[in-house]
Amino acid sequence: MTVITQHRRMRRLLSKLLLRDRPLMTKLMVFSAFLVAIPMLCAGLITYRHSSITLEREAKQYSWQVIEQVKHYVEDYFRDFEINSLRIVNHPETAAFIRSQAREAEPDEELTQRVRNVLKNSAYTRSDVANMTLLVHNGMNRIDSNDQPGVSSVLELPGEYWYGSVSPAGKPKVYSRLVEWKGRVEPVISVVKGIANPRDLSPFGMLVIDLNYKRLQDVARKVRLGQSGSGYLFILDERDHYIYHPDYARIGTRAEQAILQAAGQQLSGSAVTAADTEGSPRQLLTFSTSEALGWRMFTSIPYTDLMASRSYIGRTIVITSAAFILLAYVLSFGFAASLVRPVRRLYQFMKRVEIGDLKGSVEVESKDEIGKLSAGFNKMVSRLHELLEEVYFSKLRETEMSLRQKDTELKMLQAQINPHFLYNALETIRGMALEHDRDDIASMSASLSRLLRYNVKDDSPVVTLRQELEVAEVYLKIQSFRFEDRLSYDLSIPQQALEFPVPKFTLQPLIENSIVHGLEPEAGGIRISITAELLREDAYILTVSDTGAGMAPEQVTQFMKADEQPRGHIGIRNVQLRIRHLFGEPYGLDVASQRGIGTEIKLVLPCKHDRRVI
Repeated sequence: MTVITQHRRMRRLLSKLLLRDRPLMTKLMVFSAFLVAIPMLCAGLITYRHSSITLEREAKQYSWQVIEQVKHYVEDYFRDFEINSLRIVNHPETAAFIRSQAREAEPDEELTQRVRNVLKNSAYTRSDVANMTLLVHNGMNRIDSNDQPGVSSVLELPGEYWYGSVSPAGKPKVYSRLVEWKGRVEPVISVVKGIANPRDLSPFGMLVIDLNYKRLQDVARKVRLGQSGSGYLFILDERDHYIYHPDYARIGTRAEQAILQAAGQQLSGSAVTAADTEGSPRQLLTFSTSEALGWRMFTSIPYTDLMASRSYIGRTIVITSAAFILLAYVLSFGFAASLVRPVRRLYQFMKRVEIGDLKGSVEVESKDEIGKLSAGFNKMVSRLHELLEEVYFSKLRETEMSLRQKDTELKMLQAQINPHFLYNALETIRGMALEHDRDDIASMSASLSRLLRYNVKDDSPVVTLRQELEVAEVYLKIQSFRFEDRLSYDLSIPQQALEFPVPKFTLQPLIENSIVHGLEPEAGGIRISITAELLREDAYILTVSDTGAGMAPEQVTQFMKADEQPRGHIGIRNVQLRIRHLFGEPYGLDVASQRGIGTEIKLVLPCKHDRRVI
């Protein structure tokens, strides 16, 4: 019971989901939403999601290309200064100065000037060099390429975060810093090469090449990122301090925590910063590390720029989807109305037919399935109206025939005595003939009585060949009394064929036709032969032949087409139809006749027959 109950609940739920009891218009509108609106919304969401991913991927890819170009340029640019710094430190004059200072000797003015000239000459060859400074004794002694008294770009150098970490080993390092120069604060890029003490290789000093910040600024300003161009490039050194930033105030300061958390320890990649408590907007960061400089170069694009593009795509998708959905609903409503209107009209007419109003018809507006249904229903109603009228008149005729049948039954009751009267009369004649020794009359009377009983009492349409032969022989005996020596016959039937089935009254009409058509008044006698032979396991041939006058071929054709013989006789075509009706299409008879020779009729019949199917 539980399973049956659950099954019923599932069927009721499915019926509700499929709206089986709802109007057709409601079903069409709901299904249209599933077939049009929902797929459109899904397609819009997928398109929006794909577009967002594509925009972000393209922004990252473009930013990556920009970073790579800037990185190669910057690496090539500073590589020249690294080589130049090594050349200055290893210059003979510089080396002599460093050795003298390592011995803690008093500065030689002439040697100091020669070193200054080396610095000046190196600075003169590059227009982007602001100043070159050689520091020894950890900044206690310095030589500037700029020989203006009291003017130096390294006065605040010991306060830099990286000052104490400059090592004489390894490549020169590059840092950005702000310096006070000629009464104003200017950003510079410093290429710093550590100098070792010749005596113990301990840190002894450094060479600082201050470069014009404008060169790096010009390169960075050419980078335009984001839809509004508000994206920018910035560079962090190996300690996450700003080497370059469009805002000068951030040069030399540590990068914000949001940027450092987003980038993490990755050397390259992309990340989105989180909005911090200070209200800084989210940024899409793309970064890559320069192995030559140890810098990480970043591009920053306001996430609102990407969202603006996404919003535009989203609005476009929403407007387009809404327009198409609205159009689809309008078309669906029109289509549903075109379907529902003729169906409602047909339904209203059907209700009229239910109460018996068969007049009128449904208006057919189209030739589609509904139009064909309406036209077919009109024809059905029209035919039903005709049939009702026919039934009405048929009932009248049936009532009239019923009255006539009652009258006929009454007359038949009155006539039931006739067969018994004939039997008794024939038996009386036979008895009288025997009393007067008239055996021929007695024999004919007995044959007529037997033939009459066979005709009246046996109602089965199929009998055995034995029974049919007995009746046929009786009929031949009766005819022999009439034609005497002009009629003779013989029966040649195998013993096994006597139980084969044959339609009742098959032989008698054939024998009668042989006598009627074969025995002419001016002709001699006729001999009728009846034979049987096995055709195959399930069929046999029964042949009735005579030596009578015969027929021409056209007479045979006309003979087979005739439905009736002379009044009171059964036609051969009737025998053919009965055989086909009782046994099927493969069975029947065939007539062969030749004028002056005789006629032969062959019947193909089954060897077995189930009488229950009759």
